[in-house]
Amino acid sequence: MGIKNELLEKIECCRKQMTDLYYESTELSSDEMVSISTRLDHLLNTYSKIS
Repeated sequence: MGIKNELLEKIECCRKQMTDLYYESTELSSDEMVSISTRLDHLLNTYSKIS
């Protein structure tokens, strides 16, 4: 599996985690949400650099 496919899978996983947390929590500034958001931002930046 190529690096782009791996990144896309990780991006999709983060997106799903963020969506699930959004619907489960009223605290959108929670540490968990910030962590997922930061990880997603990093993955998207990495993907854009290799594209």
